[in-house]
Amino acid sequence: MRLFLLSFIIFGSIGCAHSKKNVANKQVFFSVEEEKIFTTVQQAAFQYFYDGAEPTSGLARERFHADNIYPQNDKSTVTSGGGGFGVMAILVGIERNFITRKQGVQQLEKIVHFLETADRFHGAWPHWWNGETGKVKPFGKKDDGGDLVETSFMIQGLLCVRQYFKNGSAEEKALAARIDTLWKAVEFNWYRNGKNVLYWHWSPNFAWDMNFAVHGYNECLIMYILAASSPTHAVPAEVYHEGWAENGKISNNPPAYKNYTLQMHHQGDAVNGGPLFWSHYSYLGLDPRGLKDKYADYWLENTNLALINYQWCTDNPKKYKGYGADSWGLTSSYSIKGYAGHAPSEKRDLGVISPTAALSSFPYTPQQSMAAMMRWYSAIKDKVWGPYGFYDAFSETANWYTPRYLAIDQGPIVVMMENYRSGLLWNLFMSCPEIKKGLKKLEFKSPHLK
Repeated sequence: MRLFLLSFIIFGSIGCAHSKKNVANKQVFFSVEEEKIFTTVQQAAFQYFYDGAEPTSGLARERFHADNIYPQNDKSTVTSGGGGFGVMAILVGIERNFITRKQGVQQLEKIVHFLETADRFHGAWPHWWNGETGKVKPFGKKDDGGDLVETSFMIQGLLCVRQYFKNGSAEEKALAARIDTLWKAVEFNWYRNGKNVLYWHWSPNFAWDMNFAVHGYNECLIMYILAASSPTHAVPAEVYHEGWAENGKISNNPPAYKNYTLQMHHQGDAVNGGPLFWSHYSYLGLDPRGLKDKYADYWLENTNLALINYQWCTDNPKKYKGYGADSWGLTSSYSIKGYAGHAPSEKRDLGVISPTAALSSFPYTPQQSMAAMMRWYSAIKDKVWGPYGFYDAFSETANWYTPRYLAIDQGPIVVMMENYRSGLLWNLFMSCPEIKKGLKKLEFKSPHLK
């Protein structure tokens, strides 16, 4: 379960010393060296989804262990959510000339063919498949069917791909049309289970036994946006307001830390806000710039969550080695003992830094994210860098540097760094006419809706 685990910004021309960009009305200057390392980090993470893809499906592997030590012999396990981040990463690869457009199309056609033929459940894909066969691989004892949250991460990515290629060559238009068919097949209304809320899972063997109604606030906003926007299986607005927002309870008792206050109650024991991926997963395509509804200003919410995370690590109340203004970032990731939902609190800060947390926050905290990236790359690269860039997590306190990667953490690095650079995925996703209609139905405001 990953609930606690789940024209604004464009590089200017490079001068003799600096590249200039406008970020949320603040002028930030990066040196040529910083920009070069930025691209190196982005490209290395991208390769996880290209060179590192499972060869039959073309999708991202759930994990990659550079030490070749895998649990459950799962080198063939591919993931729908992380794979969705991966299809967005492929678009970045094309735009940044990491691969050619033809190479990108070939990879995406392989992925789409897999998605058309692999196990689905009322249009929704499972969390995991065997990439060689397309058969569901249970994520848990009763989690052997449709996973609507992970499916939504995939659809978010596929819609970006559709928009990118919809006016392209005949081959590209055909790819976009096939993606459109996949999107329209997801039965969001089925996953209501007859109620005004969306359920995370349904199983052909266990039906609704997992009984996981998804209430906010966490990483799942995109699922409700897509459900409201579906042209074939949409849910009414009350599913969002009564289910996700719990009739307004989402605004009760929002957390705060120092000078940073959040606007919504964060699910679980999120004393100072949840793990930082809550500011990333739903917003890889959904543009938080100027996005507002009656519950929150989402740019402010995400920025403050990132700043709380940064401030907590800078304050370092638990006195961990290596924490500071140039080394921060707490989110769900590998941990010293297995996997953990790291977050800024006494209970959930385990002394483990997850590079994806700061790197994927570039749009919100550009200076702070750059400081962390430069320190890791220049000072401890020999310990934290491998074939696909920075490892998933490390602890200087425990002298723990495990050479492992997770798709759900590598993908947001590529995508959010590109959104910081150019707004590419934000602009693609928000150009979808169905998304505009769905956001208006839910009474959202956004510059994209004008």
